[in-house]
Amino acid sequence: MKDKKVLNVYSEIGKLKTVLLHRPGKEVENLTPDLMDRLLFDDIPYLKIAREEHDAFAKILAKNGVEVLYLEDLAAESLEDIAVKDLFLEEFISEAKVQGEKKRFIVKELLMDFSDNRKMIDKMMEGIRKSEVKNYNATSLADMVESKYPFVVDPMPNLYFTRDPFSTIGSGISLNHMRTVTRRRETLFAKYIFKYHPKFKDINIPMWYDRDEPTAIEGGDQLVLNEKTLAIGISERTDAESIEKLSKRVFAEGESFETILAFHIPNKRAFMHLDTVFTMVDHDKFTIHPEIEGPLTVYAIKKGDSSYIKIEKETDELDKVLAKYLNLDKAILIRCGGGDIVDAGREQWNDGSNTLAISPGEVVVYSRNHVTNRLLEESGVKLHVMPSSELSRGRGGPRCMSMPLYRDDL
Repeated sequence: MKDKKVLNVYSEIGKLKTVLLHRPGKEVENLTPDLMDRLLFDDIPYLKIAREEHDAFAKILAKNGVEVLYLEDLAAESLEDIAVKDLFLEEFISEAKVQGEKKRFIVKELLMDFSDNRKMIDKMMEGIRKSEVKNYNATSLADMVESKYPFVVDPMPNLYFTRDPFSTIGSGISLNHMRTVTRRRETLFAKYIFKYHPKFKDINIPMWYDRDEPTAIEGGDQLVLNEKTLAIGISERTDAESIEKLSKRVFAEGESFETILAFHIPNKRAFMHLDTVFTMVDHDKFTIHPEIEGPLTVYAIKKGDSSYIKIEKETDELDKVLAKYLNLDKAILIRCGGGDIVDAGREQWNDGSNTLAISPGEVVVYSRNHVTNRLLEESGVKLHVMPSSELSRGRGGPRCMSMPLYRDDL
C-alpha cells in the first residue's frame, strides 16, 4: 500500500481519469453586495442555475470516462475517527477567527450536533449566521464592535474553484498557502483528506508545498506542461519565493521534472492566476490572452548542484520558449477573442482562456466565449461546451473548477 500510486498528473492534457469537484452550495447564497469584496466576488451567482451548470459540467466529465469525486464527500469520509473530527473542528474554528472561549464552544456544539459528517461539512462551507446560534449574545468588545456583521463563521463561496487550494503535480501535491485570509481555510479540507481519508491515508504522497509556509502560492498558477516541465505564474496570488521553495523540493525528490518556467504576469484582477490567461489544449496548442504577451517575462528554473537551483531569464518570445522546452517544432498560441481588444477583454473576463483538457486536443469550455471557442474549433480542438451564465460570475472557468487527481501518461 505504501507504494501504490493514487495521484498521477504529468501533463495538462493526458486523458483525465479522476477529478475533484465541489458542487456549489448555500455558501453562494450567503453572499451579499456588502460582503463581495471581503469574499473576493464581483457578483452574486444564482445558486439554482449555478448548480444546474455545475451538474452539466460533471455530466460532461462522467460521459467521457472521468471519475468525478466531490470535495464535500471526501472531507466527510475523512472524519470517521472522533479524535480526528475533534482536531479538525478545533483547527477550523481557529482559522475561522472565532474569538472567545464561549463563542468557540457554541460554534463547536452547533457543528457537533449535526447527525452526520456530510451535513456538518456543508454547514462549515456554507457559513454560520449569528441568527442560527442559540442564545448568541455580544459579550466581548470585538462582538460589540461587529454587532451588525451577520456571521459568526464566514461562508466559503470560492470553494467551487477546487483548483486553487491544492495541486496535483506528478505523484505528489502542493498543499497551498492561499494569498487571502478569506480562502486560507479551504486548504484544511485537503489537509485532512490526504492525511485521513481511506483512499489516501496509507499511501506515501510527496508534499511539494505546505499550507503553513509563510509565502503564498495558489493552484491556478500551477500548470504541468509535460513530464519534464512545469509552468508556475508569479501573479497577484503567488510569490516568487514560493516557486523557488517548490522547485527545490520537486527537484530533490527524484521526480521527472527538469525545468520550471516561472511566468511573471501582470498583477491585475482579470489576470488573477496564470490559468486565467494561459492554458494548454493540445501537445502544441495553447490559449492565451493577448494582453499578457507584451509584458510577460519568463524565467527558467533548473536543478543546480546539491540543494541549489539555477535561474535564467528567457529572452525569446513565448511561443519559442514553449517550443524549446516542450521539444516542439512550433507552439501555436490561440488568442482569446482573436486578439480583438473588445472581444478579448470581454471573453477574458469570462475566462475564455481557461479551458480544461480531458485528453489531447479535447477540452471543456464556457458557452459564452463564442469568439474564442470558434477559434479553438478552427484550430482542430474538440470542444465540450458547458452552460456558463452563473458560474462565470465567480471569475473562474472549467480549469479553475476542477482538480485532476489522475491523468494517463502521454
